Amino acid sequence: MNILSELHLDALSEVFNVGAGRAAASLSEIVGDEVRLSVPSVEIRKSSEIDLSVMGLRGERFGAVHQTFTGSFEAEAILLFTEEHALEIVRDMMGSQISLEELAEFEQEAMCELGNIILNACLSAMADMLGIPMNCSLPDYSVASTEEILRRFNKEDVDHSYLLLLHIDLAIEKRRSQGHLIFLLSSTSLKDLITQIERFLGEI
Repeated sequence: MNILSELHLDALSEVFNVGAGRAAASLSEIVGDEVRLSVPSVEIRKSSEIDLSVMGLRGERFGAVHQTFTGSFEAEAILLFTEEHALEIVRDMMGSQISLEELAEFEQEAMCELGNIILNACLSAMADMLGIPMNCSLPDYSVASTEEILRRFNKEDVDHSYLLLLHIDLAIEKRRSQGHLIFLLSSTSLKDLITQIERFLGEI
């Protein structure tokens, strides 16, 4: 099976840009300040070809929000920010007066809320634009290396042959954080996604 064409990737970029706009609006309400959230690039890779060091994801600990999505295709979605950036984002969400000790108490709850907003905005945009049903699990949050995170969700008994990668820039006030949104897809799920994209392209 061919990996997504430039036309497919352009369509996905448009979908996720709509989702990013929705997420930014929701986050702006929470933090009481303008939030800018861009999705500058979308790419698809075979899991076997992933080089985490080239992606800048090796050697650091990341805060990861995970959700499972089902519907016209199935995917495991993981939103990653470095542990340092995750804490900065939580502080912005909770208020800059909060202490480091208090910050740790709210980290999981706040990051699950952040992930829920971003992931659901992206997937609801996809559901709306492609006209497909999408359901999601409750989010969970963990802090670990990317190797540990991907190993946790890329189990041997599950076919996650492909990774759909989005590189995210999140800006709150003068603070800027870079994150990564990863969708783990089986060969069947990727084929189903391509079918939906081609149907969408044929209707516009």
